[in-house]
Amino acid sequence: MTVTQPVHFQLVKKDIGLTVYKCSGTPSDCIKLARQEALDRQPDLVVGGINHGDNSATNVHYSGTMGVVTEGCLNGIPSIGFSLCSHDPNADFDAAGPYVRRIAAMVLEKGLPPLVCLNVNFPDCADIKGVKVCEQAKGKWSHEWASCEHPNGSHYYWLTGQFVDAEPENERNDHWALANGYVAITPTTVDVTAYGFMKELTEWVNENDQPVYAEE
Repeated sequence: MTVTQPVHFQLVKKDIGLTVYKCSGTPSDCIKLARQEALDRQPDLVVGGINHGDNSATNVHYSGTMGVVTEGCLNGIPSIGFSLCSHDPNADFDAAGPYVRRIAAMVLEKGLPPLVCLNVNFPDCADIKGVKVCEQAKGKWSHEWASCEHPNGSHYYWLTGQFVDAEPENERNDHWALANGYVAITPTTVDVTAYGFMKELTEWVNENDQPVYAEE
């Protein structure tokens, strides 16, 4: 979110069936302003993307595209993020189009559970094999910075890197699906509480003879 400078938000175009605004802020600023300042009702659907570069696996934690989706989800709006596994400025989004329409129509018809949104990633290929519902791949980024030198000898850095999948043979995860030509749909929850660890953590804390009570 933008907190250190003002955010500009203005109407660009208004036609029958289409109204366009532009916003100088972040993706989450856009949905906040749209809901509270521009719209006279709750949206039926929030869509982020299509993003250049995939938001599979741990990328979801850094994603502006998924930021707007999370904001929509927190406000009870069915929300979907779409991303393409390509950073090419001239990337071809045509193959993704039919899937975007199909998935959006499905969510509009059926809705989504509370605090659940969809993270949808497309492989960078024309011949998509199909769709897989996936778990988020586990892994981390390595060699994330490329060091460059100024003429005066000081250094600056470009973000780069390579994702290392902790389970490269796991056919259930989104990273595998994308690498093998499938659209990966990962249902994502905005509640990041580690419920399975709460009881053990409470026991640790209570070892100090200062009871801390967790709800049953």
